[in-house]
Amino acid sequence: MPTRPSQNDPKRVVAWQRRRRQVGTRIQALRIDRGLTQEQLAQLSGVSRNVLMDVEHGRRGILHERLFDIAKALGVSAADLLEGIR
Repeated sequence: MPTRPSQNDPKRVVAWQRRRRQVGTRIQALRIDRGLTQEQLAQLSGVSRNVLMDVEHGRRGILHERLFDIAKALGVSAADLLEGIR
């Protein structure tokens, strides 16, 4: 639950939803490109399959530590997962 009124701004909420979808789509595309299942990527990165599934579909955000773990498992940098996202 947001703690500040500014965190409830509808434009801000929409922007973060868009960013989550973009990052998730990029993770999913890289995973598929590398021939990995969600289960395999989850095991390689230490993220549960359920979390990974929600991230790929943009339903949840992810801690930056897990983003680095997923990036490493995919053989890219965390910056590569965020490139071009605004």
